[in-house]
Amino acid sequence: MAVFVLDKQKRPLMPCTEKRARLLLERGRAVVVRLAPFTIRLKDRIGGALQPLRLKLDPGSRVTGLALVRESETCDADTGAVERLEHGLWFGELVHRGQAIREALTRRRHYRRARRSRKTRYRAPRFLNRPRREGWLPPSLQHRLDTTVNWVQRLRRLAPITALSQELVRFDTQALQNPEISGVEYQQGELAGYEVREYLLEKWRRTCAYCGAMHVPLEIEHIVPRARGGSDRVSNLTLACRACNQRKANQSIEDFLQRQPALLHQIQAQARAPLKDATAVNATRWALLNALKTTGLPVETASGGRTKFNRTRLDIPKTHALDAACVGAVDQVRDWNRPVLSIRATGRGAYSRTRTFNNGFPRGYLIRHKRVQGFQTGDWVRAEVLKGKKAGVHVGRVAIRRTGSFNVQTPGGTVEGLSHRYCRVLQRADGYGYTIHTKPVTEDARRAATPNRATRGALFLPASQGRGFSRKTDEHSARCSGPYAPSSIRE
Repeated sequence: MAVFVLDKQKRPLMPCTEKRARLLLERGRAVVVRLAPFTIRLKDRIGGALQPLRLKLDPGSRVTGLALVRESETCDADTGAVERLEHGLWFGELVHRGQAIREALTRRRHYRRARRSRKTRYRAPRFLNRPRREGWLPPSLQHRLDTTVNWVQRLRRLAPITALSQELVRFDTQALQNPEISGVEYQQGELAGYEVREYLLEKWRRTCAYCGAMHVPLEIEHIVPRARGGSDRVSNLTLACRACNQRKANQSIEDFLQRQPALLHQIQAQARAPLKDATAVNATRWALLNALKTTGLPVETASGGRTKFNRTRLDIPKTHALDAACVGAVDQVRDWNRPVLSIRATGRGAYSRTRTFNNGFPRGYLIRHKRVQGFQTGDWVRAEVLKGKKAGVHVGRVAIRRTGSFNVQTPGGTVEGLSHRYCRVLQRADGYGYTIHTKPVTEDARRAATPNRATRGALFLPASQGRGFSRKTDEHSARCSGPYAPSSIRE
């Protein structure tokens, strides 16, 4: 993973390799500015040669892919064709917390309604008495927009970014060929069934609904067969491999899965479930594009079909970060197999000082101040314990207590009951948690690792998939600002 570099006046320079950053730190020519993303500042340089860098985004409802690439072009001497090359420098995955925000607002609304009914006389509910500004978005969607724009601005302060790319929407190819097309004519041309199939692939996660087979040709299957009165509505369609499709034939799904009641219930529930993630992306895509235009940088937009075409053609695994690298016009992507920095939005705490049970009654109270002995929950700390059962060096995210006995969450687990006297701040809390993954985490691996947490909007991965820099880098970083050993942060 590339290391961000700032000059003496804190202006961004070209990122460098880990080895070069280690040498600069060894020779005392640089100091560590941030641990994540890892950034150093040179002591003896002002300005330098820059190359065009492009930041690419693949917006998602739960995870947004980020890819910082260096662009170059080569010209074929025989044909004169120009080939656009991209060299991957830094990859990140921004994990949103929109679902947590929605749940918090729902809980607050229930509290207020209960309190209002207990303490006031009955009043008829009023609606439409709070006008909303133009372009208003729900808080859960506004959070996705704000965090994405925030990280675009952060990366612009760390690297000389000259252009942006965003995956926006599929192009209407039929309208390009026939501008007068409208209505049902869309269902009779080249795109007949294409949108429906893409919808089903996204809804059923590109797996066979009956046997769970993946990476095989999938066919559109009617849950209620047409021979039994089933319709072609999307809610009656699913995906099945050829073997399952032929074995089911014109049987009803109740007869076909009579020995698998759990699978039957799951398919029926998923068939009725809406595609909320796609709705969230559709609601924020234009707002994100307008926000990116305000940066003053040229913004390239591309369709999801082109992203999929580039990824398939270049034989690149499907991840959020690598999807971002394949956005737009690109002929080749090199150096894509790099570590990925997972950035999880954790928030900066809660306004409410009272913790409650599910029924709303209080169960505990939080302290009035967020800092204890100069520490705040979410800070990266280094705790050096000299003796006892917890002797050793513990680096990770701290959770404070009023008594001064803290918990430190490290990649190997949580170490409880460490005194504040042993702790030293490495990086202040900024509302995000960081984890480095050495291998691309595909969608299949992500779902296998978190089968029951997919609706939380957070990324939890085994500690074995995270890593830091080498021991040598840790030692030199510790002398400057602390080790670069990102921890798996869980709340």
